[in-house]
Amino acid sequence: MDILGKRKMWYTISLVILIIGLLFISFKGMNFGLDFRGGTLLEFKFDQEVSNEEVRTLLADTGLIEGAKVQQTAEEGINGVLIRTKELSPEQITEIQDILSQAYPSTEVLRTDMVGPLIGQELRVKALLALLFASIAIIIYISIRFEFRFAVVAILTLLHDVFITLGVFAVIGREINTAFVAALLTIIGYSINDTIVIFDRIRENMKYYQRKMSFIELANKAVIDTLPRSINTSITTLITILAVYFFGGASIKTFMLALFVGMFAGTYSSIFIASPLLVTWQNKTSAK
Repeated sequence: MDILGKRKMWYTISLVILIIGLLFISFKGMNFGLDFRGGTLLEFKFDQEVSNEEVRTLLADTGLIEGAKVQQTAEEGINGVLIRTKELSPEQITEIQDILSQAYPSTEVLRTDMVGPLIGQELRVKALLALLFASIAIIIYISIRFEFRFAVVAILTLLHDVFITLGVFAVIGREINTAFVAALLTIIGYSINDTIVIFDRIRENMKYYQRKMSFIELANKAVIDTLPRSINTSITTLITILAVYFFGGASIKTFMLALFVGMFAGTYSSIFIASPLLVTWQNKTSAK
């Protein structure tokens, strides 16, 4: 299989997906959760089905949910409503609870979360710093263990996985919270593991086959040699993630969805992006 000979096709597929995601991020924006933008999250459960419009109509006169997002609970089998609104005082939260309880006596409060805007801003900065420090550590390690070009390609591959995950969440409008950031860090660790396995095989091939084979041939051999391992490992991991996503609680669905998208992208990039980028780098260097 000439995987690396078709690298332009793999680049095109990734570019199309990345461009679509970046367009959604630019024009639609990310759906930042309360962890990042601050505010109040209220979740109520009812014995009967209650629509979003019914809740909005009941609370419209209070002015407490102006500009708020009201949606059905994501977890199946529960007649619930999520209200994401501006930061409310305890008295205002009690007022909302009383209004809903009068209209629906079976009203049950599942959770009440409050995050100040300053805390949200701090979390956003710390999330970016965590990604930055992880990337720097990876560059240092791979530069020492392999070569600097391997480190640069590895970081570009990780950015590919992160931006694809961000793009998918922007397209579907899924909430970005601290669980999402934890998933991104997990994705980075998983993706770099697959990439390092292929890089290590490329380095071995450079020792034993460099006189007999061109760089693209030995890199292609490395990818093919590690292909069964990469696919089998990814399939078993993705199946487990899907099982937890569908049968786990609602609180971990964001984490598992981000993990699924990121690990799928990471498997693709480790095979079809990382090694082709090395070949492109080598060709540019040889041409000079």
